Amino acid sequence: MLDSLIQLLKAVDEFFWGYVAFVLIMVLGLLLSFRARFFQVFRFPQIIRTFFQCMGDSGGEAKRGVHPVKAFLASTGGMIGIGNVVGIVTAVQLGGPGALVWVWVAGVIGAVVKYCEIYLGFKYRVENAQGGYNGGPMYFLKKAFSWKVLPALVAFLLCIYGVEIYQFSVITDSIASNWQTPRLLIIGVLLAAVLYAGLGGVRRIGQICSWVMPLFLLTYILMGVWVVVHEAPALPGMAVDVFRSAFTGHAAVGGFAGSSVILAIQNGIARAAYSSDIGIGYDSIIQSESRVTHPERQARLAILGVAIDNLICTLSILVVLASGVWKATTPLEGSQLIQAALSQYFPYMNVFLPFFFIVTGYTTIIAFFVVGLKCAQYLMPRGGKSVYLVYAITSFLFFSFIPQGHALLVMSICGFMLLTINLLGIYRLRHEISFEEEEIPALSMAEETM
Repeated sequence: MLDSLIQLLKAVDEFFWGYVAFVLIMVLGLLLSFRARFFQVFRFPQIIRTFFQCMGDSGGEAKRGVHPVKAFLASTGGMIGIGNVVGIVTAVQLGGPGALVWVWVAGVIGAVVKYCEIYLGFKYRVENAQGGYNGGPMYFLKKAFSWKVLPALVAFLLCIYGVEIYQFSVITDSIASNWQTPRLLIIGVLLAAVLYAGLGGVRRIGQICSWVMPLFLLTYILMGVWVVVHEAPALPGMAVDVFRSAFTGHAAVGGFAGSSVILAIQNGIARAAYSSDIGIGYDSIIQSESRVTHPERQARLAILGVAIDNLICTLSILVVLASGVWKATTPLEGSQLIQAALSQYFPYMNVFLPFFFIVTGYTTIIAFFVVGLKCAQYLMPRGGKSVYLVYAITSFLFFSFIPQGHALLVMSICGFMLLTINLLGIYRLRHEISFEEEEIPALSMAEETM
C-alpha cells in the first residue's frame, strides 16, 4: 500500500516538474525578464553594489525589523546547504550531465521570479506585535485573488515545507554512518539546536548565519574550484557532453541507466528550483522582516542569493561529473555520491563532509523552521505555535528512519503546489512590481540605524 502511494506520488512529481513547472518558470520568468530588460544579468554589478551599501550600514539596533544583510544571510542560509550539494547531484543521477544546463537556465530565469516574490511580500507586509514584520505570499495573494482560501492553503503548505525533513535526514544519516554515533542521540541534539534557533526568530537566525555561512561557503567554493582546475584538460570534453546531453539525452553508461531530454529538463529545473526556493515563498517571508523601506533594495539582494546558490550547485555537479562517480555501477545516495567524488581529491572527507552538512544543513533547517512557525501563527494566532512544534518534532523523528528519497519527494510535491499558486499570484500582480533603472536612493535615516 505504501509502495503504491509512493509510486503514485513519484509519477505526479515527475509529471509536474517535467512538464508543468518548466513551462511556468520559463514563461513567467521570460515575461518578467523582458519587462525588466534582463536586469538580473545586465545590472548585476549594481546588485553587488547594493549589497556592499547594506554591508557598510552601521549603528545601533533598530526598533523594528532586522538589518537587511542579516535578513539576506538568514534567507541565504535557508537556500544554501545540503540541497546545493546533495539534492542537486541527484539531477545528474537521474537526468544525466545535461541537467546542468537546465540548472543554469532555472538560475537565470528564476532570479527575476525570486526578485518579484521578495518585492511583493515586502510591499504588502504588515507590522507585528514582536517588533518586526509579517510578509510573504499569504499577504500578496490576498491582493491577487478574491479567493481567501489560497493564502491559507499556501500558509498550510509552507508549514509542511518548513519542516525540512530531507536535510534533517541527510545530516542524521551522514553522522551515523561516518562517525558511528547512535542515531537517536544525533536526532535529539539536532532537534534541540533547531528549536533553540527557530524559537529566536529571524533575528537569531541572521546572527547564526552571519557567523557560520561565509567561512563554510568559501571553503566549499575553493574545494570545488580546485577540482575544476585540476581537471582542466577534461573540461572541453565534459562541456560537449553536458550540452549534447541537455538537448539530445544521454545513453546508459556504467551504472547510469540513461536519460531523455525531458528527464534532463525535469531534474535540472526541479532540483534548481528546490535549491533556490524559486516560487516557493519561504524567502519572501524571511526577507520581509528587513528594516529597509524600499522593496527594490531587499529584492535585489535576493538575486545575489540565487547567483551564489547557482554557483554552489554548478560546482557540486562539476565535481561529480569530473570524478566519474555518477556512473558508478552501484548506485549511491546523494550524500554518499558527493563524498565519493570529493574523496578522490581531498583526504578525510568522511570527517569534513558530515561536519559541513551539519553546519549548512542546520542553517537551512532553522530558516525553514522559522517560516513554518510564522505560517502556523498566521493560521492559528492562538495555539498555532504549539501545534506546529508537535508536528515538527514528530516529522523529524519519523523521516530520520526512512530513505532520504521519500523525504525529498514530500518536499518536492509541496514545492510544486506552492510554486503553482505563488507564480499565478505574481503574474496577477506583475504590474505592481517596479524594475526601476535609476539608482535606489541612499539608505534613509531610519535604515542607517542597524
